[in-house]
Amino acid sequence: MTTAVVVGSGPNGLAAAIELARSGIEVHVIEGADKIGGGTRSSSEYIVDGLIHDDCSAFHPTALASPFFRELDREFTLADHGLTWLWPEIDLVHPLDDGTAGVLWRDINRTADGLGVDGKKWRSVFGYLSVNFDELVQDVFQPVIHVPKHPLTLARFGAGALLPATALARIWQTPQARALFGGVAAHMFGSLNAPLSSAVGLMLGAGAHAHGWPVAQGGSGAIAAALASILRSLGGTIETGNWVTDFSSLVGYDIVMLDLAPDAAARLLDGRQPDRIARAYRKYRYGPAAYKVDYAVRSDSDGSVVPWTNPHARKAGTLHLAGTISETAAVERQTVQGSMPGKPFILLGQQFLADPSRSVGDIHPVWAYAHVPHGYSGDVTESITRQIERFAPGFRDRIVGTHVRNVPQMQAYNPNYVGGDISAGANTPRQIIARPRFGLNPYATGVPGAFLCSSATPPGGGVHGMGGYNAARAALKSRG
Repeated sequence: MTTAVVVGSGPNGLAAAIELARSGIEVHVIEGADKIGGGTRSSSEYIVDGLIHDDCSAFHPTALASPFFRELDREFTLADHGLTWLWPEIDLVHPLDDGTAGVLWRDINRTADGLGVDGKKWRSVFGYLSVNFDELVQDVFQPVIHVPKHPLTLARFGAGALLPATALARIWQTPQARALFGGVAAHMFGSLNAPLSSAVGLMLGAGAHAHGWPVAQGGSGAIAAALASILRSLGGTIETGNWVTDFSSLVGYDIVMLDLAPDAAARLLDGRQPDRIARAYRKYRYGPAAYKVDYAVRSDSDGSVVPWTNPHARKAGTLHLAGTISETAAVERQTVQGSMPGKPFILLGQQFLADPSRSVGDIHPVWAYAHVPHGYSGDVTESITRQIERFAPGFRDRIVGTHVRNVPQMQAYNPNYVGGDISAGANTPRQIIARPRFGLNPYATGVPGAFLCSSATPPGGGVHGMGGYNAARAALKSRG
């Protein structure tokens, strides 16, 4: 019987394992940490026992559209394996200092109506893409070099995606609409003045209107648990607490899948790769880092948790805290250049609004991270708290406790986060088009039977499993 081993149990590693197991291959997953999941882990012991914090990933717009997850749901019913999606009332709010905000609802018409004079232009940018989003991901979630299944939809997306985010944002007049788009685009962890920096903003914005930005009930760890449950139902096995450091320990398997960063894969393969591929792996670039703070926050007597100045923010699952698009672009440019901004871009999550089971009584988990320079070793906790206070005066007084994961700790938590880069690679124009290298098969490592399946492969970061799914398909194709 054909056998396979998967090194790493992030969503891509588990997706690769499931796809191979679905094809009748005997699969074993090896995870170095004591808990599976990579970026999809949750913890309930940080501050208050039972208070559930997502360790990394929190909201999952790409999972709902992912062909891999959609196939799994049809075949296995994800809810039967413990994965239930929940939605906040409002997907996203980007507050400004004057108390107004850009508000993104799942309903595109409600979003457009709230943007006033920019409503028509918002519909023109996101209407077609959101209606055809499931077609779009069938092409965007593939390597760049492929025969498009929906060329017209891909071309419509590409026309805007090629632009710098700051350039595309000029289509809108109001600071609210421009800030809203700029904050979504900032998920790329890169310069908003660079070509192709609109791509992430268009994808996540269209995904919000197509599927919303849901959370997993009980924490993001439920995603990994569901994938593991499906894998075991297919006969796959999982081992934790074993850091694989010697490729010779894997030579008994017919297929080796590496859910690793390129530099870690190169070290593990230890000279077995052709020089040109090994060189590409060594030269692979990593981007800015995430500095994470989890807060335990006590609600007020009226039930409000974070005292946001803007009332819509009190109902939003996600908030972007950076001010105007000019401010967002400026601090992102500083971060990419290695300079720590005084007011960093903050991504904040209020998952408890969609999933009250994460709270303990009147104490609620608030999830936040700042974009900081690659490898940054400083303390950013106070900067994050101040940035929240900027838009929610009095927030500090409601904090019961905090749990901090700085940049070195972020990499220790998940070695794929090189220098704290949770995107598993800098989103430069070159690496958006070709990651981890140029080639017809970006998953092939150059070592027979060994394939890279991490977020460093197409289509990049996000909890969609498509890097693992695509890599597994490439492995199956290589065996005929």
